[in-house]
Amino acid sequence: MRVVIKPLFEAELPAGFEEVIRSKLVGREVKTGETIDVEILGKRLHFKVLLAEPSPLRVNKATRIEFSRGEVGEVTLEFEGEVNDAIPFDGGMVVVLGNEVRIYNRSGQKVYSRKFENLKKVRVSEDGVVVIHGKKVTLLEP
Repeated sequence: MRVVIKPLFEAELPAGFEEVIRSKLVGREVKTGETIDVEILGKRLHFKVLLAEPSPLRVNKATRIEFSRGEVGEVTLEFEGEVNDAIPFDGGMVVVLGNEVRIYNRSGQKVYSRKFENLKKVRVSEDGVVVIHGKKVTLLEP
């Protein structure tokens, strides 16, 4: 179990500060994406929870606390059936479900969906998506 947090203030954090934050968070539930406040020496420090594994997570003495200056975006999609493949590209990702190819943008919105008879392979390049099905090859340009 771990929590990755981003300070929402400018300050150099001393070595071992993770221990201080963990002690303040023990017993609290945190979720990915939320903003939390931690009181230290009468001051409220604000942090964004970039990742809580799992989310929600109840912090305990064994929870690993990590600091980050960057931001991690997360989009989780759930499907009605098993996912055969997921291929990322600059604009989003291609998801293969059986003989169906779906293209999603970075926000997780479906921008394309089609079933291909005799689907064999899907490949992604900078310019598009190549679908090999039966004796045919189809180029998609999302």
